[in-house]
Amino acid sequence: MFKFLLVYMGDKKGNKDPDVALWEIVTKAWANQPLRDELYFQLIKQTTDNCCSSSLEKGWELMSVCLAMFPPSAKYHSYLEGYVYSHLKDNQRPVHKILEQEISNRIAQYAENCQYKLEKMAKTGSRKGQRQPTIAEVKAAKRAIFNPSMFGSTLEDTMEMQRINFPDLKLPWILGCLTERIIQQNGTAVEGIFRVPGDIDEVNALKVKTDSWAYPDDCNDPNVAASLLKQWFRDLKDPLLDESV
Repeated sequence: MFKFLLVYMGDKKGNKDPDVALWEIVTKAWANQPLRDELYFQLIKQTTDNCCSSSLEKGWELMSVCLAMFPPSAKYHSYLEGYVYSHLKDNQRPVHKILEQEISNRIAQYAENCQYKLEKMAKTGSRKGQRQPTIAEVKAAKRAIFNPSMFGSTLEDTMEMQRINFPDLKLPWILGCLTERIIQQNGTAVEGIFRVPGDIDEVNALKVKTDSWAYPDDCNDPNVAASLLKQWFRDLKDPLLDESV
């Protein structure tokens, strides 16, 4: 795993495509819980006093992708949280003379992304599912670092994102397409709709598809669409109802 990490960060030559190396790292740690802490400690080591900007950025990118899939153990959660916190924009040490300010700002963005995921993971735990993450999920997690997902965003940000593809829609696109799919599959007559969960691996696959603004025409289980719709509501950055209510 450490070899794959070095290959992905560009510190070691390898014959693997970077996205394949990234996927192998993520799936190995996802399947083996003790490896998760080891991986996060490796990333902390490789991103500490790293004067190679490209390697440094790749290390933080890898950390952010991993935190979209699984947290560290409870024992080391605060340690990783403290490391991430120290790299937020207001807490950074003076920029190394070899590194440009632009890179420093990007690392702060990665750190902000990691902090948000750590907070979320503390509540929800690891990515759910029996099957390991697909390479499409891993690529989507990488893409979402600087191109926000509609899952985990505010309603305002979601509406802003969809103006490119659906400028005339007055409601969130994902709300409409998932509701439509539930109705098309006779979901209103299904006992336990919104109560009985759909297959979690199918929900994960559907999430990747809809997060790319692709209509879920191959979703034939209304419980899968209903589960993803609930997840979208649950993941809203600003809840629809005040949590104090």
